[in-house]
Amino acid sequence: MQTVNKHPFSQWANLADPRLGAEAIYASDDFFADKNRMLQAEPAVFIAGKYDENGKWMDGWESRRKRGEGYDYCIVRLGLAGRIHGVDLDTSHFTGNFAPAASIDGCLLTEGDPDEQTQWVEVLPAATLQGDQHHYLAVADTGVYSHLRVNIYPDGGLARLRVYGEPQCNWEQRDPNALVDLLALENGGRAISCNDQHFGTILNLNMPGRGVNMGDGWETRRRREPGNDWAILALGHAGQIQSIEIDTAHFKGNFPHQCSIQAAFVPGGTDDSLVTQSMFWPELLPPQLMRMDAIHTFTEMLNDLGPITHVRLNIIPDGGVSRLRLFGRIAD
Repeated sequence: MQTVNKHPFSQWANLADPRLGAEAIYASDDFFADKNRMLQAEPAVFIAGKYDENGKWMDGWESRRKRGEGYDYCIVRLGLAGRIHGVDLDTSHFTGNFAPAASIDGCLLTEGDPDEQTQWVEVLPAATLQGDQHHYLAVADTGVYSHLRVNIYPDGGLARLRVYGEPQCNWEQRDPNALVDLLALENGGRAISCNDQHFGTILNLNMPGRGVNMGDGWETRRRREPGNDWAILALGHAGQIQSIEIDTAHFKGNFPHQCSIQAAFVPGGTDDSLVTQSMFWPELLPPQLMRMDAIHTFTEMLNDLGPITHVRLNIIPDGGVSRLRLFGRIAD
């Protein structure tokens, strides 16, 4: 079994992902490396011998050497406003030019971006950084934020910024009769675990939009033994499913032969306990034949299980799926 817990906060979404609309909107200085590189979804790379007109090309945000008082900072508009559980201040490939320390402030705006009158709240106190490594730092603050201000002391570079948290979802203000994608990341859905994610992560399954390429999905290795591959995901809110979409975008010679979905209403337990439980969940969607590079919509063949909170997606025997959508109505 492979879980998404590769680090302390990986069960949560990266709210600073550009695929969610996150953007670095201002930097006091990004002379050596553009601020928006810091948010790119791909891991930072180092390209030896690559230079631009300002000097060595670096994959991240890097300010020039400060020759006076003060420090540099960058304002990031999160893709989804939410509560932050932890961050990764990644200095990969920054060795003699990393930022020695960093802190993070936050604000919550219902519209627009921060200005000089904006009141900032300290989200993460100043922390010491080292070169060429990840810094996974827990956030104790329980506030909800739409924008962050990343402060580096006094200057230098950050390769990547990851902001792990849960999107703000005010279900009390939602129309209970509306049909919504209860698994969507923007609605609080999250990936929990799978048996294999060799080529692509299950974190992509509930991202917005269609996958941009084969790497923007969940893909397992070629299965050489009996059985099938699977992934467990949690809905953002309990609900009764009316329609399912399984998208195999860009998967042509490697899409699953069949897919099925098991589901259950899980009132307690932990993420780890779900793996055994899910083996015995009833079928929401019996096995269905898949096609390459296509959106598959299922409605009439769904079994009525009542309200559910979790699903297990089975791909038979292996292969790749780009997106999974579970459209339903919220339930108490």
